[in-house]
Amino acid sequence: MQKLMLALVAASALSLAAAQGADAKGCLKGGTVGGVVGHEVGSGHGVAGAAAGCAIGHHEANKKEKQSAQQQNNNNNGSTSGEGSSSEKH
Repeated sequence: MQKLMLALVAASALSLAAAQGADAKGCLKGGTVGGVVGHEVGSGHGVAGAAAGCAIGHHEANKKEKQSAQQQNNNNNGSTSGEGSSSEKH
């Protein structure tokens, strides 16, 4: 039963990695941490921890990237330099 679970987790991790392609931001760090934690929890949980860590790390990296892009977009649209303002008196 444990070998079947390991095979299913490995297959899902491989399909997740294949679907993401080269865009694996956060997966290495998350997978490493998840693998270590899973290994410490018990026998056979390292692969499951690595797969979960990879998914979580990738999700967090995407979330951080979106926040950064939104912040940069807000900074570009809301210029506070005062250039071109019609309210200035000369």
